[in-house]
Amino acid sequence: MLKLRKPAEQLLFETANLLLSSPRALFRGLSPIRKWLNDFEVRDAAIARFLCRMIPENCPFEQDICLLGRFRLQIPPLCKLNPLYEEVVGLRFRALCYLVEQCPEEVRRYC
Repeated sequence: MLKLRKPAEQLLFETANLLLSSPRALFRGLSPIRKWLNDFEVRDAAIARFLCRMIPENCPFEQDICLLGRFRLQIPPLCKLNPLYEEVVGLRFRALCYLVEQCPEEVRRYC
């Protein structure tokens, strides 16, 4: 085993090994962030607009590639591989709902 000088480095090394060895440990490690995103209340129009601008409505990685009009290659939406995808999309939805319900605002520009 690799010997590290500082205890913090050793702890970081062991944590990284644990997370890489077990995907379930990674999901458990993300649960505080997941909870924070789910519990976040949008209470300000400026924050709601910022969230709607920064979180895309569609996955930007999904592409259809055509070569010579015949060969079609489809790159699937990779955002679904993100373990926090559902929480981030939910946060964007709550921001859109806030803009519609609390500040009668047109949200078509965010869709």
